[in-house]
Amino acid sequence: MPSARFSLLKEFRNLPGNPQKQPEVITSRQAMRKRLAYLLAFSAGLLALIHRAPAQTNTTPAPVVLHAARLLDIETGRISAPGEVLLRGERIAEVGSAVNHPAGAQMIDLDDTTLLPGLIDAHVHLFLHPGAEDLQTVQESVPQRTIIATLAARADLMAGYTAERDMGTEGAGSADTAVRNAIDQGLIPGPRLRISGNAISILGGHEDAIGYNPEQRVLPNATFANNSAELVAVIRQQIKEGADFIKIYETGEDSFRNRQFSTPYQYTEAELSAAVAEAERVGKRVAVHATGEPGALYAVRAGVASVDHAYQLSDETMRLMHEKQIPAVPTFTIEEYFAEHPSSPEEATWGRLLEFHAQEFRRQLAAGVPMAVGSDVGPYPHGTQAREFVLMVKYGMTPLAALQADMINGAKLLGWQGQIGALKPGYFADIIAVPGNPLQDIGVLQKVTFVMKGGTVYRR
Repeated sequence: MPSARFSLLKEFRNLPGNPQKQPEVITSRQAMRKRLAYLLAFSAGLLALIHRAPAQTNTTPAPVVLHAARLLDIETGRISAPGEVLLRGERIAEVGSAVNHPAGAQMIDLDDTTLLPGLIDAHVHLFLHPGAEDLQTVQESVPQRTIIATLAARADLMAGYTAERDMGTEGAGSADTAVRNAIDQGLIPGPRLRISGNAISILGGHEDAIGYNPEQRVLPNATFANNSAELVAVIRQQIKEGADFIKIYETGEDSFRNRQFSTPYQYTEAELSAAVAEAERVGKRVAVHATGEPGALYAVRAGVASVDHAYQLSDETMRLMHEKQIPAVPTFTIEEYFAEHPSSPEEATWGRLLEFHAQEFRRQLAAGVPMAVGSDVGPYPHGTQAREFVLMVKYGMTPLAALQADMINGAKLLGWQGQIGALKPGYFADIIAVPGNPLQDIGVLQKVTFVMKGGTVYRR
């Protein structure tokens, strides 16, 4: 059978006025008229072939049924035994102890495991890896760091993280836009991403290149904005480059001496309010790195989406966070990692900071501060951040509360509420399986055996 291309060429050769049919010597003006006639004739012939071609039929993927020993309902904490999920394409169609098994459905038996929604990490750095953060910006090109970010995204997905918020590229500009888009287009594996591009900071502030020869003009890990007008300008540029939200450094550099924590603020409440208003103008939100006071209070009054790290919060800040339902994102794992792997005398004090933060975390829970789960992974190996759940339970949360903070609050924080974070009909089929029961041992989240995102199996 001749190919479609051959048939098309054959029919084109038979069109009236085809130069291959009747070659002749013509003037330049005649040539122009002839070419126009040929183009019109070819276009008409091509349209005729298109209309004559049989219509393409879209194949609907076969239904899939997942079966496991248990299934966890995140909202209620109820365990179904056994547990099954019926999937149609990228969405969940039915959930229960026993679901319909349509004719032709593919059955995936996951044995003695618990099914639950994919994990959400609300604070990651895909463009960082273990080692000196400042030197990564100086020594590694943006293309090199982008390749590293694609590997990090894959590692996180394989560990069960099907959605993440990338909290700044740390000097790689808007390169995370390319990573997010490549994942969305199915070119590379990775979680659903909300990205912020480069974080924003003040000149000489947190993530500036301090301690180097000024004549070297060492690149900072953030974009500078020193007042409200500059904040608005930078936010507009970042949104132009694809940012889903805005990340601002509100505090730093931190110090912890004699059990006293201190961190200077970087932006006033009025400046943060201007940033929040500009982001909201186009349906975006602002998240802040805020480790203590008064910066955290300024941020909460301005109406930010989250307070990340939150080592120390005042009573007034906690009251407002409870009232406005602004979550804290504790990031304990990075503190534990630096305490165990210090690369400088300053990092050797992180053990005491972790103890202090754990004590403050209990106060925040008692005050009703909502929590989301973020690990600050990047400075330690990607794919290992489920340790965050273990530490949040160790320092005061129940396993169910930690899971709800991750999946319910995390989905809302990322703007995907009603889409991810639960196993319910209509939600994306972002599903993982773990051995044992996470309500009895939260540590099983570090042993994910099955990963599905949008109905596609990535790990089994």
